[in-house]
Amino acid sequence: MELLLWMALAGPLWSTAGAILVPRRYRAIREDPRLAGLAGGIWGAVAGPAGLVWLYRTTPLLRRGRHVIIPGTVLLAELLFVFVRTNPSNTCVTDGLYLVNQVQNGLTVGLVYATMAAGLTLIYSVQRIISFSHGQFVLLGGVTAFLFLQQVDLNAIAAIPVIAIGTLLLGMVVAATLLRPIQTGRAERPDEYAILMTFGLGVFMTYALVGVLGSPVGVRAPRYTDRPIFGRDASVIERGDIRLRIDLLIAGGVGLLVFLGLVWLLYRTWLGRSFRAVSMDRQAAAVVGIDSGRVFILAFGLGCMLAGIAGAALVPAFNFQVPDMAAQTAIRSYVIVVLGGLGSVPGALAGALFLGVTEALTAACYPDPTKGATYQVAAGLLVFLAVLLLRPQGFFGRKEP
Repeated sequence: MELLLWMALAGPLWSTAGAILVPRRYRAIREDPRLAGLAGGIWGAVAGPAGLVWLYRTTPLLRRGRHVIIPGTVLLAELLFVFVRTNPSNTCVTDGLYLVNQVQNGLTVGLVYATMAAGLTLIYSVQRIISFSHGQFVLLGGVTAFLFLQQVDLNAIAAIPVIAIGTLLLGMVVAATLLRPIQTGRAERPDEYAILMTFGLGVFMTYALVGVLGSPVGVRAPRYTDRPIFGRDASVIERGDIRLRIDLLIAGGVGLLVFLGLVWLLYRTWLGRSFRAVSMDRQAAAVVGIDSGRVFILAFGLGCMLAGIAGAALVPAFNFQVPDMAAQTAIRSYVIVVLGGLGSVPGALAGALFLGVTEALTAACYPDPTKGATYQVAAGLLVFLAVLLLRPQGFFGRKEP
């Protein structure tokens, strides 16, 4: 009943009407219509015809904060209220500690996502290209860690430095060979060249990994707690009603340490200053003696290494679907990079935590528990679209002058 009432008085019908009619009104009186469609859609969804009449008659000078973000926050509160009223028996509604557990899981997974997305951010910042093989390097890290741990009797953490070195070297080889025409200026259309070359590399890696495993399959390395480390072999820590999965905590800890190491590298070392100098002005960096070609190779190698580490950290905690995981992690990486702001490392962390919590809550709180996990990626994409509408430059991005 509450849902039908909300859809009649506000909701998507009035939102559509506002997105169409309000821009027409602004154009008719020769006012700036750029935010009119977004503002009309949000006000229609929040206040229905009352909000649209106010916008249509007063035609205020639209501000993103006052006329978009504030009513957008009210819309979110309305949706939460409708969800609670229409799903009173949902576990997320009845059990607050369960909700806390899911948020904790989302933050922990988000730390690994941050490592994955930081690699893509680093590549874009230095080389100004988007790697379409990034998801395949995550998949490579996970599958290689799985195969490595099948051969040695070691804890899953031992695979991470091995994968890091291997993906670093492979990424540097790719940059020094396949992407060399971009560095030397011989590629007439460097953006298109980078897209085609990295996409082709990703397709090759996908089918190569499927060939190694024999067929599309789900793989999972031994859990971090299957082989004790530091004397800990419990799979779950319970503190009252709060349950913490050791596997997730270790994966998140790896992600946090790697991310902090990347921040230290970028802001406290000569190599990091070289990365930032080339990303700001390639010609000026060359004047002070920085070899941009080597920086490109190292940046791409480090980006691939971060992707491989993310895969190696996740495979003991989750079931890796080969080859589907490549596309899923690639989509998540692109969403996180855009959410946080192109080229922003702190933004990658914020975007990853935000996406991790969104996916965890979607899987846990979806009315049909058997389908919640199916809509995780879709929920992330919806949030991605909403953030692009409200803040196109992302959380930490800046508008281009």
